[in-house]
Amino acid sequence: TTVEQTPETVTEEGGSRFYMLTEIDKEYEGYVRPEYEDTIDLKELCEEFRNYAAGTLKLYYDIEDIRRFIGALAVTKLIILQGMSGTGKTSLAYAFGEFLNNKTVVVPIQPMWKERTDLVGYYNEFTRRFNETTLLYKMYEANCNEEIYITVLDEMNIARVEYYFAEFLSLLELPNPDGRNLDVVADRWDDDPKLLQKNGKLRLPTNMWFVGTANNDDSTFAISDKVYDRAMVMNLDNKAEPFIAAKERTVHITAERFNAMATAARKEYRMTKRNERRLEMLDKYMIEHFHVTFGNRIMTQIRKYIPVYVACGGDELNALDDILSKKVLRKIETQNPIYVKNAAEGFCRYLDDLFGDDKMPLCKQLMRRFEKNI
Repeated sequence: TTVEQTPETVTEEGGSRFYMLTEIDKEYEGYVRPEYEDTIDLKELCEEFRNYAAGTLKLYYDIEDIRRFIGALAVTKLIILQGMSGTGKTSLAYAFGEFLNNKTVVVPIQPMWKERTDLVGYYNEFTRRFNETTLLYKMYEANCNEEIYITVLDEMNIARVEYYFAEFLSLLELPNPDGRNLDVVADRWDDDPKLLQKNGKLRLPTNMWFVGTANNDDSTFAISDKVYDRAMVMNLDNKAEPFIAAKERTVHITAERFNAMATAARKEYRMTKRNERRLEMLDKYMIEHFHVTFGNRIMTQIRKYIPVYVACGGDELNALDDILSKKVLRKIETQNPIYVKNAAEGFCRYLDDLFGDDKMPLCKQLMRRFEKNI
């Protein structure tokens, strides 16, 4: 059910050094654009996906987790799914690909990986062929159509993410997608694939998302702040209860349609001025008490995430609670542990005063966990 890295491709003498990519060129010579749906909204997308996963695949997820996943996809091209083994991290991404009629690519990360070539392959001087990987193949294919592509970096922190994924992280930061071009080879040959540029680069497809699954144990590396700051993080800690799906169907939408729904949500469900003021006050409190600030990147992510989460059928404060616990409070872990323990209850009381009693449960739960772990 999953697609993995492939061994070196053996091609016939005289063929292109990129056998698999040139085969894609041949396949797309007579390409006819398929029919796509253009009426579904984000709330329906979440509900349809949840029902499909349950009814067809027997994978059960809480609707809140589905909203978080869809909301994360609307913020960044890199999502990190954390949680204990067996909670459905890889399955969630796999199910989404099945739901969209475009199979998810699963790339099992290897402990010795250190550079980009481990992901996309390399030119073999001896065989005069390029060692093509499935990820390279899918990136090239994604540049040929409008589908949504999900790539799973399975057990992403079994090697150092900031090493093998460094070039991807840098490219995803660029605001102009046309500038996101990945080094593949040093130059272009006459019989190379059509979409390979003159300087041997391939455009990082705008319709591909990377979903990393992460386990936090002694066999893995800690994920650096550089990676966390650029990613959206989801915790899958509990399995949802089985339920009978109302109806089951797949949905065929383009990446452009998904992005348009997210853009429309940001206009319709922009964060309330009241919560904007609350965030300003919380930022001042955290600077004063923990020397931690939101920063422009996190504020941008918050403003992108919350409206989409609300459009998916969620509550604005729940969305704020979720993203603050993942993006801001995580930084408190690096503070002096004794100080954090003494300040934890005061911070929880401040959250009650600012947002109301019984609100922001994820933030308070995390602070109390910091307190207990010290």
